[in-house]
Amino acid sequence: MAVKILSVDDEMDLELLLTQYFRRKIRKGEYEFLFAHNGLEALTLLLKNPDVEIILSDINMPEMDGLTLLAKINEMRNPAIKCIMVSAYGDMGNIRQAMNNGAFDFATKPIDLDDLSVTIEKAVEQIEYIKMMQAAHTQLESIKGDLAVASEIQHAILPQIFPPFPEIADRYDIAASMNAAKDVGGDFYDFFRIDDSHIGLVIADVSGKGIPAAIFMAVSRTLIRATGIRGVTPMECLRYSNNLLADESVNCMFVTVFYAIMNTESGEVVYCNGGHNSPYIMKSDGTLKKLPVSENPIVGVLENIDFKGSSFVLEPGETLFMYTDGVSEAMNPVYEEYGESRLEKCLGRMGGSGCREIIDTVRNDVASFVDGAEQSDDITMLVLKRNR
Repeated sequence: MAVKILSVDDEMDLELLLTQYFRRKIRKGEYEFLFAHNGLEALTLLLKNPDVEIILSDINMPEMDGLTLLAKINEMRNPAIKCIMVSAYGDMGNIRQAMNNGAFDFATKPIDLDDLSVTIEKAVEQIEYIKMMQAAHTQLESIKGDLAVASEIQHAILPQIFPPFPEIADRYDIAASMNAAKDVGGDFYDFFRIDDSHIGLVIADVSGKGIPAAIFMAVSRTLIRATGIRGVTPMECLRYSNNLLADESVNCMFVTVFYAIMNTESGEVVYCNGGHNSPYIMKSDGTLKKLPVSENPIVGVLENIDFKGSSFVLEPGETLFMYTDGVSEAMNPVYEEYGESRLEKCLGRMGGSGCREIIDTVRNDVASFVDGAEQSDDITMLVLKRNR
């Protein structure tokens, strides 16, 4: 598209001079000239031609001078409009005022058209750069809006109603939270009823951050839930999920998973840990028992892996605390990690606490430790307490 240039000057011969000098660029469609003879005419033309990009304006004109026109153009707040001011060589005071008021450049009369041509080309380069930045800004704003919607969708697919199983709320307390490091994250938690006496519990951490991790998270969560809800063992669930994820994995993405099935009648918990952080069993007296470190690989890397499981009984008054490494690996401004020892001290003070209180206390303790440092990883917790 042609660059539209508005020439504003009360000297009529300038129109002929400009159209003759720039005739080749005009014929090629590179430049298009519009002409006004004072500031008022110029404003009228600008209203009719909002795509004007360069204004070549004399300073001394009747009805509305160039400095007043420049002020009116500044009110439009369009950085893609460049004003080149023209005046007599001896009028340096007005030229200086114009430059201080935001003019792009200036030329003196009699106009050196070769020099003016270079100035116009320089203005065109600046305009193209500004337009590119404006387009990038618009694109970023669009992406930001999409991410906000994606964040809402991601949180919507995670269970948000607590207590989730009202029929056993007097016997079991459950709470969970996920705080993404970016707009969307790769951590997730889940819980679902398998039958009248069994519930499934999942906490997982996808490799990477941002949108790729969020997509892989949604796929992993759906796959594990759909498989687990059929009532297969945690070991079989992870074996089946692992084969599908490994077969479809892009960019070597993977997920660490802790999946447990709890018998709500007996308190027995059968679990399988696919490379995830070992949960803690919190006793009512404040003592902690950490489950054995996983011997299983992470999920989604190698096919045809047999996953091993184990079991324990969650006794009345005990709490199962599950978390992702965003908790233990949270860093303060000097890059020191929160660590498992601090987590254990924090948990040790909450032996008889409810699940929501445990989550809030750990989150606040981590926040106090990081002391305002930027969150580097998603922070997710899932807590189950057996009341009786």
